[in-house]
Amino acid sequence: MNNKGSLNIILIGLVAFILAACGSNSNVAEETTAAPDTNEEDHATKLEGKVEIDGSGTVYPLMDKLATEYMINEQENVTVEVSRAGRSAGFERFLSENGTDFNDASREIKAEEVTKAEELGIEVKELKVALDGLTFVIHPDNDWATEMTAEDLKNIFLADGGMTSWSDIDSEWPAEEIQAYGPNENHGTYEFFYEELLEQEQLAETVILEQEYPTLVQQIADDVNGIAFFGFGYYVNNQDTLQAVHVDFGSGPVEPSLETIAEDGDYADFTRPVFTYLNVNRAKEQPQVLDFANYVLNRMNDFAGETGFAPIPEEEVNDNLEFLEGLH
Repeated sequence: MNNKGSLNIILIGLVAFILAACGSNSNVAEETTAAPDTNEEDHATKLEGKVEIDGSGTVYPLMDKLATEYMINEQENVTVEVSRAGRSAGFERFLSENGTDFNDASREIKAEEVTKAEELGIEVKELKVALDGLTFVIHPDNDWATEMTAEDLKNIFLADGGMTSWSDIDSEWPAEEIQAYGPNENHGTYEFFYEELLEQEQLAETVILEQEYPTLVQQIADDVNGIAFFGFGYYVNNQDTLQAVHVDFGSGPVEPSLETIAEDGDYADFTRPVFTYLNVNRAKEQPQVLDFANYVLNRMNDFAGETGFAPIPEEEVNDNLEFLEGLH
């Protein structure tokens, strides 16, 4: 073969190599341009906006925990604001134009509140989020009143209960005046205690009622003759300064705990469900509200124990999840 033929063969080989390389680069370019489309789809699933929650101070620790976890691990561009104005103020904010998205409550919604919601055209959905045990707490140095009957506890708070000093309950106990404390009328915990346990009998004039739960904790921590009631979670988070009374319902003293707090458990007489109420209209209009509602139901049992609540049975959770699924 002459030199000219050899040169032609070499040139043809180089052209083929260049064309193959260009084709390969073209495929890479096509793959590179396809990747941003996938990222855009992923970004489209991210939500933005705000979710507003107010209401019960009892439910606050659980809802605050859920909100924090949601913002960190689920939707970093959604702001979930959790307040604790109390049940009364919470329902007032919830049942108003441009009201909150959720209202936490330690008692069920009342008939007049349902009527107000209907007048405003707000569809409300009750979501049971946990079980709470009404807990009576005393000073850690109080070594005499660590066990009491349910009736004795009620009589301490009643106007005609006849239990004004510790020795009225047991003659071997100190003849010191008992100072009773509790949350005020703005709280569902007060309503549960007054309406369900005291059956709306008159409270003693000496009972001190407070708006803020931390205030109650501090009062008992400072008063060896004090006794107060509130949700189990506030006791759990303050065991270094408080002790819980073991309650005898007729079959021996029962310590409030995650094991005994249940609607059919040993502490059933002082057990109550707690709720958050969802503005269904808002959930239909704003995807972040519905997304957070789903997150609450899916994760609330995971965080119930560490915030002082017993979990809800799974079948009840699933019923509410089916309801939310129908809102999509």
